[in-house]
Amino acid sequence: MTIRFDNRVAIVTGAGAGLGRAHALLLAERGAKVVVNDLGGAVDGRGGAHAAADTVVAEIKKRGGTAVANYDSVATPEGAKRIVKTATDAFGRLDIVVNNAGILRDKSFGKMDPGDFDAVMQVHLFGSYHVTQAAWPILYQQKYGRVVMTTSVAGTNGNFGQTNYGAAKMGLLGFMNCLAIEGAKNNVLVNAISPGAITRMTEALVPAARATYMKAEFVAPAVAYLCSEDCKVTATIINASSAGYSRTHYFETDGVQFDPDKPVTLEMFAEAFPAVTDLKAVEPIALGVFSTERRLKKIGKV
Repeated sequence: MTIRFDNRVAIVTGAGAGLGRAHALLLAERGAKVVVNDLGGAVDGRGGAHAAADTVVAEIKKRGGTAVANYDSVATPEGAKRIVKTATDAFGRLDIVVNNAGILRDKSFGKMDPGDFDAVMQVHLFGSYHVTQAAWPILYQQKYGRVVMTTSVAGTNGNFGQTNYGAAKMGLLGFMNCLAIEGAKNNVLVNAISPGAITRMTEALVPAARATYMKAEFVAPAVAYLCSEDCKVTATIINASSAGYSRTHYFETDGVQFDPDKPVTLEMFAEAFPAVTDLKAVEPIALGVFSTERRLKKIGKV
């Protein structure tokens, strides 16, 4: 089986280096026409230059692929609209959106300036929102689309000094879950990649022995698969790092169900707490299905 993207058009944000570059190169190698978006700023999001996006576009063209550059910021609705317009003006359509753009402003929470928290949220969470919203009418109306969010273990697992980054990355999973429900009937699938790779954003954070294996090229195949027609899943989180791949999924304990026609006291909850948190019996959380109804059915209340 060979997976191709002929006649498909992809936007990859933050594609001037690192993970985004790897994603753009692989998609283009497999036949996609790619919009290489990159503001060209520093790791903290300040500044801007055209060289980053232009270099990747030149690299794609040298390899026989098709690409155009875009230098807009994802952090504004106007910038996002221009990114999408770049795709439709250059190639006449849009099929794939990879929300990869990101910045870091790490500090312990007690020392974090509100501006640093807001800046990270604006790029990661709101940037993905702006670009996806601009692209959504096209994908939805043509009844085909693949959208990939970039989450992180900083959100799902936590990491010191990254409350802003972790909060944004978890917010993207809620965004993904709701969009996946809305897009499903029109074949617009929305998934997430949780990558581990050495880029300018992470090179100072990972021990050298482990960093050797953490190539961005190892993440790109998972992203490309989520962008493909072969992909049939939605609201799925794929972890990719060091040539290893897995899935993160949320589970809920069996829990405790009291009779909702009677009062529940603080002491009742305290006594039940071990059973509420017992991980021996868990069920996978299903998209759009709420456990309250499941528990009430068990005691015949619905």
